[in-house]
Amino acid sequence: MPTPAAPQHDRILILDFGSQYTQLIARRVRELHVYSEIHPSDLPLEEIAAFGAAGIILSGGPSSVLDADSPGVDPGLFELGPPILGICYGLQLMVERLGGRVEASDDREYGRAHLKIERDDALVAGLSLEQDHVVWMSHGDRVLELPAGFEVVASSGNSPFAAVRSKDHPIWGIQFHPEVAHTEDGMQILHNFVRGICGSTPDWTMDAFIDEHLESIREQVGGGRVICGLSGGVDSSVAAALVHQAVGDQLTCIFVDHGLMRENERAEVEATFRESLGIQLVSVDASERFLTSLAGVSDPEQKRRVIGGLFIEVFEEEAARLGDARFLVQGTLYPDVIESVSVKGASVTIKTHHNVGGLPEDMQLELVEPLRELFKDEVRELGRALGLPERAVGRHPFPGPGLAIRIIGEVTPERLEPLRRADAIMNEEIQNADLYDAIWQALVVFLPVQSVGVMGDARTYENVVAIRCVTSVDAMTADFAQIPWEVLGRISSRIINEVKGINRVVYDISSKPPATIEWE
Repeated sequence: MPTPAAPQHDRILILDFGSQYTQLIARRVRELHVYSEIHPSDLPLEEIAAFGAAGIILSGGPSSVLDADSPGVDPGLFELGPPILGICYGLQLMVERLGGRVEASDDREYGRAHLKIERDDALVAGLSLEQDHVVWMSHGDRVLELPAGFEVVASSGNSPFAAVRSKDHPIWGIQFHPEVAHTEDGMQILHNFVRGICGSTPDWTMDAFIDEHLESIREQVGGGRVICGLSGGVDSSVAAALVHQAVGDQLTCIFVDHGLMRENERAEVEATFRESLGIQLVSVDASERFLTSLAGVSDPEQKRRVIGGLFIEVFEEEAARLGDARFLVQGTLYPDVIESVSVKGASVTIKTHHNVGGLPEDMQLELVEPLRELFKDEVRELGRALGLPERAVGRHPFPGPGLAIRIIGEVTPERLEPLRRADAIMNEEIQNADLYDAIWQALVVFLPVQSVGVMGDARTYENVVAIRCVTSVDAMTADFAQIPWEVLGRISSRIINEVKGINRVVYDISSKPPATIEWE
């Protein structure tokens, strides 16, 4: 479970029923500068009460309330007092538990729908009653009859009860998803609930985060020596900067060159942290050790375990050399925790993140994870507040296991070197075209595929790489970037001409979901 925010913050509790959008709900609430936290739908009622939420949101989900084994909720939830908002499945569950009726509908709604506001209400304050509003639907069941004491707030073509409320209790429900960008007034509706109905104070800011966490870091580490596993990416860089501000020279950063980095990565990291930030940095060349450990390993989860475990081994060895290191800083983020630890019994682990999986049980260092509550864009905001240079804060995400998980199959030097060069070419061309900041993440994947080609009138049978560039807000969902053809053409031409052993380049146009951003 994520560590709760400091008690002085108003908090919104989100109960997760398995929706793909649950994390997006949490992010949208935080955009309103109110702290939100996700917990499983079966959280005991006494723990919900103890959480002290200013408001509670019931997420959507893939189940049907008509199924016997569908996730439920203690009816006592609706008597606790804090305002409640049910979204999609959350609405249907609320209706069913409070005495209304839900049915499977032949007229399912998926995608855009037009919402008509039927009456003035705090939930739809600021929305016109004179015109329809575009919302995003995704449901098969529908509400057939409201519980006693409920009334309609808004309707759509196939949902006469698209937004409802209790006349006697602070309970609302909506059939659509306000958290997605396709719902045009979604943020206004969430603002109305979080800031208006719940009365939450908008004090979740990065300046406040810094003030609170500097003290908590000092309290955790005391006078102990701290080491940080620095990758050069945004997460570990911001984590290191925050801890350094808290404890100064008690922190020593360790950069492990595992031989899986991008081109010139080590030199850039050393320049940023030693010269720009004045942080103590030890560089360790462990590339041969990592590549030897990865020999014969093809399974992506096993790659992560091997790399994660070996990282800790190297850290502990360096800690021993330092003499008295007791703490290890990691840049674990909230999405790492959510994707790696199922927040709901029926949901599945998509993949293990290097920061939260593969750590040995007998690890000698105590973890310090100051970013564990944050989404990626909050981390960037925090980095700027800490004074990190833009070249460090604005970098695309890069996985801790590095290029190892961008090689499908076994990791070998013969695959690493062409991938590294192809990755550098792609990034150069994206930056030359002024597209870097418009893209959330760009990567090249080395495929275990060879194809026939022609070079200099000669037949070739060489390797294929895939280019993947995506746009996103927080990596919970993503779409492929619509890069101009001429830019893709230059990337392809340069890779094929300049990188020995590659004769074909393809572009990945899948979205998340159903695909993940990384291939492994």
